[in-house]
Amino acid sequence: MKIPMIMTPGPTYIHEDVRRALSKEIINPDLDLNFYEFYKETCERFQQLLNTKNDVLILSGEGILGLEAACASLIEPGDRVLCIDNGIFGNGFGDFAKMYGGEVVYFKSDYRKAVNVEELKEFLKNDHNFKLATLVHCETPSGITNPVAEICPLLKDYEIISVVDSVSAIGGEELKTDDWKMDIVLGGSQKCLSAPPGLTFLSVSPDAWSRILNRKVPIAGFYCNLSIWKTWYQDKWFPYTQPVSDIYALREAVDRLLNDGKYVERHGMVAEAVRKSLVEAGLELYSVDGFSNTVTTVNIPKGISFKEIFEGMLEDHNIMIAGAFAFLKDKVFRIGHMGENCYDEKLYITLKALNSVFKKYNISLKGELHELFVKNMK
Repeated sequence: MKIPMIMTPGPTYIHEDVRRALSKEIINPDLDLNFYEFYKETCERFQQLLNTKNDVLILSGEGILGLEAACASLIEPGDRVLCIDNGIFGNGFGDFAKMYGGEVVYFKSDYRKAVNVEELKEFLKNDHNFKLATLVHCETPSGITNPVAEICPLLKDYEIISVVDSVSAIGGEELKTDDWKMDIVLGGSQKCLSAPPGLTFLSVSPDAWSRILNRKVPIAGFYCNLSIWKTWYQDKWFPYTQPVSDIYALREAVDRLLNDGKYVERHGMVAEAVRKSLVEAGLELYSVDGFSNTVTTVNIPKGISFKEIFEGMLEDHNIMIAGAFAFLKDKVFRIGHMGENCYDEKLYITLKALNSVFKKYNISLKGELHELFVKNMK
């Protein structure tokens, strides 16, 4: 089996140091007190990454587990939930809230733009009786980063708990959890951290804990119940057996990212060069503002299909890029430049291959994509 170069917006390539961490000898995490210390130290590393003093937990399940756990743990039947919706994932957050009895109200914003904060302010002046609000930091399908630095403090003014899906942003976008008054921030292992898929991590503020621990109705279920984690360290008890090898790999990945020091700047520089190169070549980005540091979404030009782009990249160049789904299916293609994918040599190779595929199907460009990228990286 020939492994392609994965240039998708997650999962991403895994560095050899992270792969080696997977091979460490495992122990019994339920009985070995040293593992409790290792888990705690790993959570503290995430506190550095998220710029928070809030509790951090690592859960055994892909990023969706964090979204559902936040909804399950916070929402009681009949609670009003504000769903801030400017994309596929933002809209989908409302479905999780409904599963647990939330009465969801949607604040709709332009799907090709970042959330309009001034419009949200006006909305909240008239209707702000919400227990919590859900929002997405990086709308991965559309390649948009939302201004959580402005949105979360606004929600806090009305004592609304913020639940932020930052899965595709953490490690590639600026994030100041405490300064921005964010209550629950959710991340995943397979995006900018470039660790194996299968883990979610999240920070929980004191306000969020208060709502979780002082419910009138018990939390439905066990695996999505965050309250059972509140005293894990004091009690030296995990709610379930921890995936030791995955956590070893995750620790190596977060250490690599923190040791980088300039990961946000690198993501921003590469992302801007990719966007400029595509636009200068005559292609159209899906988003019109709020451009993401971690993924670029491009409208498919006339004369070629997504199937032809995807298969041409994979079969002719052994590179995998992504499409999208829902209303964006077969209308856009996406290039992931996050984590271990976010290095200029990988983007050069990817854009050169894409340039070749467009030529194969007689798609006229105003320049060579890879040459434009070199120019824009200077």
